[in-house]
Amino acid sequence: MSVSIHLPPTLEESLRREVADLDQVATEAVLIDLYRQERITKHQLATALGLDRFQVNDVLTRHHVSEDLPTLTEIERQVEVVQAKLAR
Repeated sequence: MSVSIHLPPTLEESLRREVADLDQVATEAVLIDLYRQERITKHQLATALGLDRFQVNDVLTRHHVSEDLPTLTEIERQVEVVQAKLAR
């Protein structure tokens, strides 16, 4: 699949002089944004970028994207739910 971004010619020329691989940068930016919106998974992101899980973590770090780890309260609630289901 191919996606195009249409830019004014002068802007595209300027960006191509400044950015080594503008197409890759644009692709990465769109995919990172979709990941931030939780519209794609980390696995889908890695696959789309042709990276392994360690490389995709580096990309996310470079883009200042961190995983929201659950709080202790959230973990305790999840444990309670699992325990209640096991007790049935």
